[in-house]
Amino acid sequence: EVQLVESGGGLVQAGGSLRLSCATSGFSFDHHTIGWFRQAPGKEREGVSVFSKSEKSTWYADSVKGRFTLSSNEAENTVYLQMNSLKPEDTAAYYCAVSDYTILVITPDMYNYWGQGTQVTVSS
Repeated sequence: EVQLVESGGGLVQAGGSLRLSCATSGFSFDHHTIGWFRQAPGKEREGVSVFSKSEKSTWYADSVKGRFTLSSNEAENTVYLQMNSLKPEDTAAYYCAVSDYTILVITPDMYNYWGQGTQVTVSS
């Protein structure tokens, strides 16, 4: 059974940083794609960053390029999202998700397993 547990969200001022963590179990990084998504009130869920080990590739949304970094520690079964230079428009619930696809997929409907989410609020 795939399990995903996010942590690290909180309230931060614009320009600040946060590091989100996703503790994972029940799947192999070799055979799945893992990603971070976010959803702001009244908006659709959107991809933030996605990693495919089989393709050795990481994708970032244009809105976060240069500010956010996805990393992973397979020994600890944990995926991280380092978020720097945060902006008020980054305010959202952030979700960790796993896809049964091994290729890089970036739309939420391609993901099979989801964590419960962690709230990030950036004040201006």
